[in-house]
Amino acid sequence: MRIDTIENESDGVKEPQLDILYYPKNTLKIAEDYKKETLNVLSLFSGCGGMDLGFEGGFSVLEESVNEILTPHFIDKNLNNGFVELKKTRFKTVFANDILSDARNTWVNHFGKRGNNAEDFYKESIVDLVKMYRNGVNVFPEDVDVVTGGFPCQDFSLAGKRNGFNSHKNHKGDLIVDETASVETRGQLYMWMKEVIEITQPKIFIAENVKGLVNLENVKEIIQKDFSSANENSYIVLDPQVLHSADYGVPQSRERIIFIGIKKSALRKSVLEELEKDVISEKFNPYPKPTHSYKAEGQNLKHFVQLKDVFKHLVEPEVTKDLSQRFYSKAKFMGKHCQGQTEIKLPSISPTIRSEHHGNIEFRRLSKENGGQIESELENGLKERRLTVRECALIQTFPPDYDFVIENKNGRKGSFLVSPSQAYKVIGNAVPPLLAYNLAKRIENIWEIYFKV
Repeated sequence: MRIDTIENESDGVKEPQLDILYYPKNTLKIAEDYKKETLNVLSLFSGCGGMDLGFEGGFSVLEESVNEILTPHFIDKNLNNGFVELKKTRFKTVFANDILSDARNTWVNHFGKRGNNAEDFYKESIVDLVKMYRNGVNVFPEDVDVVTGGFPCQDFSLAGKRNGFNSHKNHKGDLIVDETASVETRGQLYMWMKEVIEITQPKIFIAENVKGLVNLENVKEIIQKDFSSANENSYIVLDPQVLHSADYGVPQSRERIIFIGIKKSALRKSVLEELEKDVISEKFNPYPKPTHSYKAEGQNLKHFVQLKDVFKHLVEPEVTKDLSQRFYSKAKFMGKHCQGQTEIKLPSISPTIRSEHHGNIEFRRLSKENGGQIESELENGLKERRLTVRECALIQTFPPDYDFVIENKNGRKGSFLVSPSQAYKVIGNAVPPLLAYNLAKRIENIWEIYFKV
């Protein structure tokens, strides 16, 4: 049961406003065979739901983002306008959390349409949730199969101050003034994820972070060792791998390090022996193989997805009804010496979509005076502007029906539950759903190989 302080969050979405209602969990009757087929996912640091959507599947992506030779089993059906719908997986998100109201509002708005209960999303920090458990209030569900978590990356990012474990912010994102870094500060929140793993004991956990983490002394090894010690060394944590999103059909330069831990006692003995080898054979390797050729090389890889394919079905902001396409940063061009002042290249991929807004959002198109290169569009009278919220979302591989700019229907005219500025932030913080889908499908495919019945 949720305690009153959780139920009465004042700054989150009012579910009836989004046409999403709470329902009593004890009224949900699930068939026994359905339980066996469904693998429950507990999602930490969920943000707006990129990892969650990827693990569940059943969303649309550009046709160019799927390799019909290597992964034809990804496609459920062809859609209009060059999109395909991906098949649903066996995974179902049963718990999510994030401290940002805008992330929760976006998540609830979309996942409510997919049948999730708004009550499944907790706007408390992972520290507070674990402390509640220690005090006898258990909010974590039973029968968790997978735990996922993209623990905060700002302190490990190459683009940030790279404070690592010695973060200057606490677990709620507030600046620390008179305190020293501790286990409760942002750079060490993965240790609280470890405690959730110890509480819920999933068969598999997946932790995600920025590539820059591997360049900070021995941080990667420390985190790997700490995760391995969960439940008194009951998990084998494989050597983490850096995955480049463009190698999986995502049209942007985005690299993420992925840690995968597997519960030893749940594994078949022969599989555990294979996973303990220095080199894991392809049959037992849980990391997905690339489907596109950006950095990756190999047979039957598809050409990386180009931005011109992403934008070819979009109309300009002035003539769209889609709020996420209508709004974009109006920050002026400041010169190419500044961040966020470049024009995207249509035959290539996008720079990393950052958790920024206004002046750090790249330009969809620059004027000729400012060095714009998309002459055909300029000749047709199209104006200089930055990427819209929708364009950033599509670059991340969120589907076109995923709303990010959300009006406040019960507030004053022109007010938002999620503003364009905040929408940029939650999109930039997200895991690309298609990258997560590749990971989920690989784990789904080897599940019966790994685990005892």
